[in-house]
Amino acid sequence: MSSSATAGPGASGVIRSVIPARIDRLPWAPFHTRMVMALGVAWVLDGLEITIAGAIGAVLTEKGTLHLTSGTVGFIATVYLLGEVFGALLFGKLSDALGRKNLFIVTLGVYLAGNAATALVWGNDTLAIGFLFLTRFVAGMGIGGEYAAINSAIDEMMPARYRGRVDIAVNGTYWAGAILGTLGELFLLNALPHSIAWRVGFLIGPVLGLCIWNLRRHLPESPRWLIMHGREQEAEDNIAFIEREVRGAGAAELPPIDDSKAIDIKPQDPVNFVHLAKVLFVQYTSRSILSATLMITQSFLYNAIFFTYTLVLTKVYGINSSLAPAFLIAFAVGNLAGPLVLGHLFDSLGRRKMIAGTYILSGALLALSAIAFQAGLLNAYTQTACWCVIFFFASSGASAAYLTVSEIFPMEIRAQAIALFFAIAQCFGAFGPWFYGRLIGSGADHGALTLGYLIGAGVMVVGGLVEVFLGIDAEGKSLEDVANPLSQVSVPV
Repeated sequence: MSSSATAGPGASGVIRSVIPARIDRLPWAPFHTRMVMALGVAWVLDGLEITIAGAIGAVLTEKGTLHLTSGTVGFIATVYLLGEVFGALLFGKLSDALGRKNLFIVTLGVYLAGNAATALVWGNDTLAIGFLFLTRFVAGMGIGGEYAAINSAIDEMMPARYRGRVDIAVNGTYWAGAILGTLGELFLLNALPHSIAWRVGFLIGPVLGLCIWNLRRHLPESPRWLIMHGREQEAEDNIAFIEREVRGAGAAELPPIDDSKAIDIKPQDPVNFVHLAKVLFVQYTSRSILSATLMITQSFLYNAIFFTYTLVLTKVYGINSSLAPAFLIAFAVGNLAGPLVLGHLFDSLGRRKMIAGTYILSGALLALSAIAFQAGLLNAYTQTACWCVIFFFASSGASAAYLTVSEIFPMEIRAQAIALFFAIAQCFGAFGPWFYGRLIGSGADHGALTLGYLIGAGVMVVGGLVEVFLGIDAEGKSLEDVANPLSQVSVPV
């Protein structure tokens, strides 16, 4: 029996370690709560950012603000999404190469700088608009990079039996940010002159980010990442720190770890793009198909509904545009509640059953609501109620898509895999708002929009069926059991 972190590198450079088993045996402690608070805010920031930017977009066309054209305002959102994709790919690679902590500090700083600079934009000449685009791209880079570094760090430092519910809950907090953004928008636009309100709106995220900056600075680097990169003493120091934190919270004496749970690691050079492609699309072909399908289908549905819901409310149901944000709050509450209520079932009932179930059920409910919509049985309130129920399940499934990508690939490429499939999903998902916007048109043709809803329903059902056949039963398993590290070797006993 042993609880030693490593046996030290042998002549062949192999390190024998029980660090993954030591992490997975830990009970829940205040350390894990602090980690979730410090890292999970990334999703809150993105929900806040998207909502504030969307709400303030119309304000920026007014005289007394930047007086932009509608086309320019629309392109700002595109630039932000492009920044997310670029940031995810860039910082995902750096996270795998340089460490989780280095990157979740850097990406937060990039986001803070981009948003704070946005609030300083003045004028609408070519130079000012170019600077505005740059600031939105930089802010998007920070958030995109957060996704890769944060999901990797949470998964690697979370005990296996809690990993599913925590990851799903954290990813679902995007909608807490959306609620906060909507409330902030309603207050600012009614309490302050619009020339000031839009600037203050872009500073809400940085203020929230600064509040958790210090928490992040005191989090340890992922011991798993350290041991995979041959930094065994630092890995030992960090896992010992985490164990002291757990014991200091009154946990019972931690049981010893049997040596049979040790893994043998021979650290390798960082994975290049060619090696990454080979691992993802040759060695793990079915897992890559699964990941791409889950990410693309949920992104298409969410972008289609979320970015056009105000058009449906105003053009189809005749709701005043000033009241539309109140409907978003109800929509966001349903999305937030799903992961929080259902998250634990992904650990107890299992990934495959819950992911497939939430995808297929949300698709079926969307199809039923489409039939009711075509029959003229819905109004703005009952339509919103339908969306709340549908996305109660869809939100859990969408969050589980990120969980899936972050846990089914080897440790050495985890952040890059998250970044790549996030980028693929964003590119495909960007088609949704355009497609549904065309279907909505003037709001008079219900048949076209009904067809669009049925297509969205079918897309989600396809995602669920792919999970049925290709899903990975990762619940309760160590990450190293779900996917062997690329640097793991077999050492003769």
